[in-house]
Order: sequence, then structure tokens, then C-alpha cells
Amino acid sequence: MSLGFESLALRMDLQLKDRVVLVVGGTGFIGSEIAARLRGEGATVITASRSGSGDLSMDASDDDSVTAGISTVIERYGRLDAVVITAAPSARTLDPSRNGDPAQVEQAFEGKAMSFLRVANAVVPAMRAAGFGRIVGISGQNAFMTGNIAGSIRNAALIVAAKNLADELAGSGVNVTTVSPGIVAENPSTTVEPGKPGESSPAQIADLVAFLVSPIAAVSGESIAVGHRMRGVVSF
Repeated sequence: MSLGFESLALRMDLQLKDRVVLVVGGTGFIGSEIAARLRGEGATVITASRSGSGDLSMDASDDDSVTAGISTVIERYGRLDAVVITAAPSARTLDPSRNGDPAQVEQAFEGKAMSFLRVANAVVPAMRAAGFGRIVGISGQNAFMTGNIAGSIRNAALIVAAKNLADELAGSGVNVTTVSPGIVAENPSTTVEPGKPGESSPAQIADLVAFLVSPIAAVSGESIAVGHRMRGVVSF
């Protein structure tokens, strides 16, 4: 008799009980689902948002705000086991008529790749000292596609930054990974068109992230597509 994924998940202890996890962008469409999933595993979850609607006010585009936010979490909880960075506007907010406009490309790069790097760098010292940490960035399959320069660059840069950081931290106990969804929808289509990525739901993304921040996940330096990775394209 085979076990379905849900049955298997119920039998798997992700060892997240009482782990402290910061979800940057934790009140957004994807971030809120990640936060809920991690809380369901028993983690202590702090949601950070620029708007102040989360547990912590943090602007990932501002060095001082990030430093202050990370310091607050560590002072309050005494540790920081994992951080998930999903603080970036949806690709759908990019103006298609300005895909190659340097101003929009720069804004998109800053809003996603640099926000990831800023937060990741801020949490590394505490994680190094503890000998354990998980850093997960939410990128996107635009990184593997042409047709949207701003979208491609911001996601590809995040993946490259994460891989460099993972290599720098190799052997330290701090793992760095990225997750790349295609289109995200509450009820994702099961159809995958040639040359396109598959759709995924916030819940499916959250399931993958929950595993990656878990102590049982021996994964670092990887960029993992969620849904179906670009149909008809082979990449290594």
C-alpha cells in the first residue's frame, strides 16, 4: 500500500517546534501562507513587513531598518534559526512597456535581489555563531525565461547571490537555498504549456519552504523550481 503525500507529511517531523523563523514579506500572498505553515509545525514565526502590518516593521530596502529588525528578533527571542525572504512586488506589477527600461530594471533589481542580500547578510553573523541557520529566498522562473528583462534580472540575480552566499557558508551549518515558482494562484492549473513554467499555489510553495528551513534538510546552494520547471528546457 502506498502513502499519499499528505499521509507521509503527517508522519514526518520537520523538527521545527520552537525554532525561531523570520518571514520577511510575511503578510503577502506567499509570505502569509509560509508563516501559517511554519506555525503549524510549531515554529515561533515573526512576520516582517514594510507596511507595519506584520509582527515587525522592516523595510528590506533600507540597511538600518534591516539591522534594527534583526537585532530586535535576536534580543527578543535569543536566537534566529531561519529566515525566509519573500519581500518583493509581484512581477505583474512591472510595466510591460518598460521591460528594458534601465530605471525599471534597476528598481526591480533593488526591490528583490538586493533586498534578499541585505537581509541574508544581516542574519549570517548570528547563524554562524550558532553553527546553524537556514536562509531561503523566493525567486521566480522568470530567471529562466526571456521576454521580460526586469523580471529575469531581478530573479536571476537573487539566485546567483544566494549560490555565492551558500558557497561562502559551506560547512558552517548555515544553508542557503532559493525557491522559484512560476505563476502563483490559489487554484493552479495543471496544464503546462511548452516553453512555460507550471503554476503553483502559495500552499505548495509553503510546503517546500517548510522542508528547506527544517534541520532535517541537508540542502544548500540549490535553486528549486516549484510547480513544473520550464517545459521543454533542460538546464543543469
